[in-house]
Amino acid sequence: MNTIAIQGVDVTIEECETVIVIPEIAVSEPGYIKTYSRKESGNAKHEFHALAQMVYFQFQDEELEIVGINSPLTISDGTETAELRDGLVLCRDRAGELHVLALARQNRKKLLEAAYRYCTRWVRLDI
Repeated sequence: MNTIAIQGVDVTIEECETVIVIPEIAVSEPGYIKTYSRKESGNAKHEFHALAQMVYFQFQDEELEIVGINSPLTISDGTETAELRDGLVLCRDRAGELHVLALARQNRKKLLEAAYRYCTRWVRLDI
């Protein structure tokens, strides 16, 4: 199973379990959201939903630490690499820690809402 890593000029997070990449365009067009998981794809959507929900609720309760980033991020799972120039990345590492990285001047609330809505709809489509 491949490892998922997030790298930027000021930050590196190795060994991510679950990652949701939310570019700025996802606020109006959610199809641009990308997801990465080390789990089987059938079960992964529940992981994504849980991650998006936890982060969104922590943000609403003002309990979320968001790390501001000033340079593009590269997300790689060993087979695919994506670059994020605007938006936000949500990550849960192997230790279970949550990481939220936001590029400068982004509407964090709108991006988190977009990820939560996207993941909720994805899970509901299967119910």
